[in-house]
Amino acid sequence: MALVFSSCGLGAVMNLSALKTNVSSSHKKFLTCKRSKIVASNQGTNTTASYSALATEPLTKEDLIAYFSSGCKTKEMWRIGTEHEKIGFDVKTLRPITYEQITALLNGISERFDWDKVMETGTIIGLKQGMKNISLERGCQLELSGAPLETLHQTYDELHSHLYQVKTVAEDLGIGFLGIGYEPKSSREDATIVRKRRYDIIQGYLDRTGSGPDLGLRTCTVQVNLDYSSETDMIRKFRASLALQPIVTALFANSPFSNGKPNGFLSIRSHLWIDTDKNRTGMIPFVFYDSFGFERYVEYALDVPMCFLHRNKSYLNCRGMTFRDFLSGKTSHLSHEQPTINDWENHIGTIWPEVRLKRYLEMRGADGGSREMLCALPAFWVGLLYDEECLQAVLDMIADWTTEEREMLRTQVPVTALKTMFRDGPLKHVAEDVLKLAKDGLERRNYKETGFLDAVAEVAITGVTPAEKLLKLYNGDWGQSVDPLFHEMQY
Repeated sequence: MALVFSSCGLGAVMNLSALKTNVSSSHKKFLTCKRSKIVASNQGTNTTASYSALATEPLTKEDLIAYFSSGCKTKEMWRIGTEHEKIGFDVKTLRPITYEQITALLNGISERFDWDKVMETGTIIGLKQGMKNISLERGCQLELSGAPLETLHQTYDELHSHLYQVKTVAEDLGIGFLGIGYEPKSSREDATIVRKRRYDIIQGYLDRTGSGPDLGLRTCTVQVNLDYSSETDMIRKFRASLALQPIVTALFANSPFSNGKPNGFLSIRSHLWIDTDKNRTGMIPFVFYDSFGFERYVEYALDVPMCFLHRNKSYLNCRGMTFRDFLSGKTSHLSHEQPTINDWENHIGTIWPEVRLKRYLEMRGADGGSREMLCALPAFWVGLLYDEECLQAVLDMIADWTTEEREMLRTQVPVTALKTMFRDGPLKHVAEDVLKLAKDGLERRNYKETGFLDAVAEVAITGVTPAEKLLKLYNGDWGQSVDPLFHEMQY
């Protein structure tokens, strides 16, 4: 749930007049906002605040719609962005890494591999190198937000370079990192908490909504960010990817252990999201309504309670006010603050549906896993969404899936994965059909990328998820201990 670093998209943001060719006519009335209010960055992307907000005129809803419209890119400019998190542990004790160890790791990577340090109140909290960022989740999970890349071969190279750098420094510190979706052994109380002010505010908000703290402390995911060419293209890709997100959760299920024993789920990471603030998570059914588009997503986000404002290197608690209230000035304790486009960008980063709209689409359904599975996820989505024939085939496949069926899959898949019954058979059959489409899409790209699907194709063919393989080892060779997992799943 990285809230600051973005990892996809290209070049300077389009000017507002250019957006008129990329959105439907129903939104043309929203394209007249003054140029002084949204200034395109010349630094490319992969940074928050790609826009600069000038206080010449108040921010409007039309500006928020234009923000999403500015993500439209021609097909030749589409890129692939990958984000993945890793759980650190002490190799001698198997306990979670300490804050001293993770800061030593960041300092070591910076010094040995020429990364710039990201500091907060005098403490290192991340690294930056070009368009790549390394950041820390609340439980000290190490996350790489990769650069926007053209091919899956480049994604593979980026991943292996990153893991090599991490391993090189980590070995000297006596720590390692796991490719799994949930910390398998230690308790919540054992977790090392990264003290970032924004994390504290967000966790306080989630605690008040009845959501547990485990999401930020013990979960790990791999996410893929992909571009769209127009509002219509965004709608089609959003619908296809949202409907198929439970298929991905099933294929990549890899979090069957908690507190040293099986937890009853194949993806407890995915299950935990079900019980997290329903205002900002889930399968958001309005995506499938005829009225869906940039404006409808803006309407949704406007009514989600805000977590924080970032002002002068400090974080201000919004105490649950909505962005709509903020925009209209209906707020008391922050009445002196004026909304900016950066506030909007931070706000939509604290909304976590299974697919998230930014100036790209973010696929959020997969557990963290092995390096082969980390490469398989972008291959899966690129094959399906960047090939028009495959995208249409997916839309035809899901056209008659009901809201109730999509919700059933979202709820049941974390428990039974590919064995989940869907219509006339197990979900495994749907997964196999979808994998065939993804392979066809990659073949038509002509980059020789289909091999990156091998790991996930094996899961679809056998119907055995990574989590089920781990459970078999736990009940067999491992003698009902999770300790061997730390060697088996270490990068």
